[in-house]
Amino acid sequence: MSLTEEILSQLPGDVLGGLRQSDRILTSLRENTAPIPTLVTESQQPLGVADSDVLICGGTLGILIGSALATKGLRVALMERGILRGREQEWNISRKELDVFVELNLLTEEELETAIATQYNPARVGFHGGTEIWVEDVLNIGVDPVYLLATLKTRFLNAGGKLLENTPFKEAVVHPDGVMVNNQFKTRLLIDAMGHFSPITQQARQGKKPDALCLVVGTCAQGFPENNSGDLLLSFTSLQNQCQYFWEAFPARDGRTTYLFTYMDAHPQRFSLATFFEEYLRLLPEYQGVQLSQLKFQRALFGFFPSYRQSPLKTPWNRILPVGDSSGNQSPLSFGGFGAMVRHLKRLTFGIDEALQTEQLSAKALSLLQPYQPSLTATWLFQKAMSVGVNQKIPPDRINQLLSAVFEEMQQLGTPVLKPFLQDIVQFWALTQTLLKTNFSHPELVIQIIPQVGLPSLLDWMVHYLNLGVYTALFKFSPMLETWMKNQPSEQQYYWHRLIDAWKYGSGGDYSDET
Repeated sequence: MSLTEEILSQLPGDVLGGLRQSDRILTSLRENTAPIPTLVTESQQPLGVADSDVLICGGTLGILIGSALATKGLRVALMERGILRGREQEWNISRKELDVFVELNLLTEEELETAIATQYNPARVGFHGGTEIWVEDVLNIGVDPVYLLATLKTRFLNAGGKLLENTPFKEAVVHPDGVMVNNQFKTRLLIDAMGHFSPITQQARQGKKPDALCLVVGTCAQGFPENNSGDLLLSFTSLQNQCQYFWEAFPARDGRTTYLFTYMDAHPQRFSLATFFEEYLRLLPEYQGVQLSQLKFQRALFGFFPSYRQSPLKTPWNRILPVGDSSGNQSPLSFGGFGAMVRHLKRLTFGIDEALQTEQLSAKALSLLQPYQPSLTATWLFQKAMSVGVNQKIPPDRINQLLSAVFEEMQQLGTPVLKPFLQDIVQFWALTQTLLKTNFSHPELVIQIIPQVGLPSLLDWMVHYLNLGVYTALFKFSPMLETWMKNQPSEQQYYWHRLIDAWKYGSGGDYSDET
């Protein structure tokens, strides 16, 4: 029996079975053998009067956008395949990002404080053989998903929302005037919040393999000697199994959560989640200075997150909008999930409401709600620099040396440069300063990275870097358009508002709202 089997078999529920099932899905993705769903079809017949303005499939994060839209007075139905309930594992986020819940009248100040299960400071960033950096107020809040989702569920129902629990998504037929879901529910707009492996997303992507994967394993356990600080991005080993291992750690209400994650391509020869969990257990004692026998494991965590260059996803259908992980609207560096949904919650709430008010529900009009964002696309090069090809040969400590040098320069440039990047927000001036400083201070490292990432990737990145500068300038001058826009027809206003949103989020300009 492996160490993974020994520890996971002690946990309640079939955790080991869940790990093996995740590995089967991962294998089918890598080998490109998963069947392509055909659950979305189209009909030219009118649907007639709709039961709801919006029907959301996927309740765990769909309840965030669902309660926001219901609070604005829209008729919203929310479909969840099981019972809508938060998991025990806390969601980590930065405090200012949570203010959107109060701003959108989803939580009172008191409810928001109750939703915060843990707070800690500081957090560490460090790399093998390099310096350590300590930062404050980044991902230092642990939110209780059980309380948060229960409170939002109540808010949703009180606002007139219709909750359809134990109702899995089976099919959707797109009509000229609405969508029929499961041959039962008529809606003007279908929102897909079913996550990375949504059947709607799988059908829209037509079997395309992901361009990159992030594998994550971890546990929440009790018995650690220290539990008052965290790690945001830490490595203490050189390359292992053609991968650079990174660690995260967060104090939790019932213990300490530690994650091991790595970036890789989707090559079939890559290791499994079970193998990665074995690596996690092998290295955890050295990482945290504690023997496994001293720990009492509360739960295990594992998963993988696919990333696609063609993101956010543009679906071919009218009246269907993917949000959150379904849309791929997160950078290849991030896991997506709660943080990505919260970041875009206000933008999506107002945008969806305006689309419904102005009947801008075509595939083209809805694609503006998930626009190209150079601030996200620019991070592809960083992901490439933090990973290594399955047969690529590079010095075992190169990734650590590069990251150590870059973060050292960012620390010297100060909080306005370092902090947004740690929150997965890339801004033109901060990035430019970092690149210039690193180029001058460590030219040999920059030259070495070119063959690792490849010249085509570097040239492609240059386009997005330049677009980041263009979006930054456009967003800066966008207030000049406000008076002119108010005199435009409402349909035209919808398009202009989406453009300004794209400039704002595509340049990292939304960060100014969070500080």
